[in-house]
This record gives sequence, C-alpha cells and structure tokens, in this order.
Amino acid sequence: MNNEWKKVLQEDLSSESRRRFLRFALLGGASLLASGWPPQMASAAEEVEALLLTCMDYRLVDKTGRYMDGRGLRNKYDHVILAGASLGALTEKYPSWNQTFWEHLSVAIDLHKIRKVIVMDHRDCGAYKVILGEDLAKNRSKETEVHRTKLRELKKKISEKHSKLEVELLLMSLDGKVEAIS
Repeated sequence: MNNEWKKVLQEDLSSESRRRFLRFALLGGASLLASGWPPQMASAAEEVEALLLTCMDYRLVDKTGRYMDGRGLRNKYDHVILAGASLGALTEKYPSWNQTFWEHLSVAIDLHKIRKVIVMDHRDCGAYKVILGEDLAKNRSKETEVHRTKLRELKKKISEKHSKLEVELLLMSLDGKVEAIS
C-alpha cells in the first residue's frame, strides 16, 4: 500500500480525507476504464460451459479461481457456493441448501445452457465436521472415502434429474492441488 493511501486510511473521516479518498477512487476507476475493464462478458442468453459447486471456505476462494482459469474457464462458468459443497447440497440438516442448489442448477440450465456440473469438495472441510460431527482430516484415506461417497451420491442425483449433463467430481487440497474423484 502506498503512503498516500496509508494517510487516508489513518485519518479520521474529515471532509478533507473524504475528498482525498474520492479523488483516489475516481482516478483508480478512470484508469480501470481506460485499461478496458471490465472484461467483455457473455450475454445472459449465451451458453456457459459449466456450473461449479464449491464450499464457502475462504482459504480456497483464490485457489479455486486460479484452478478454473487454468482450465480455460474464466468467465465460462456459473458458481454456486454452499458450505460443504456436495454435502451441503445433500444434507438433511439444512434442507434449504438442497433446494438452493437444485434451483440454481435449473436456472443455470435454462439461462446459460450449461452442459456440465463441476462439484469441488475440499480437504479439511469445516462443514463436514459440523454436519457429520467428525474431523475427517485426521485420517486422509477415510476423508477421501467420505468425500467420494458424497460426491458420487450428488452425481447420481444430478444424473437422474438431468441425464444430459456431464458431472465432474473433484477434491481440492488446502495447497490448491486438485484430484479427480471417480
């Protein structure tokens, strides 16, 4: 952070500091617009590659974006976030989460003509601890098997309701490495 921003943040919100903040914000916004920001996006009626379901874990937000970008999917997927990802879409403990997932999936199909659902669980998931009452991260093979079971269960339900959709199952480690689950 440059020194001018530090000054603005450290000062109380006097009228002078507000004016300085607005000046910086406007200059920053103008430079973004001059650089071509925001990037061109597909119109709502255009096809989108996939719907991505992930967990809400803050530790993996950036890693998930980098992973999807690395696959060439930047701006080519819809994103639904539920604590626990596959478990969140299946759990009876929070039935409104099930409904939310299925409604988002229907909208993505209708609006963006998605062809694939990508479900990405992650290791050391707090939602799994809360919902299942067990810290699975202590036993990697058991953790993998429980995720595999939930991911496959959700894939089966998606395939039953939407047989034309491809479903891809993934498990991300906290370091951002992703493994396919079959």
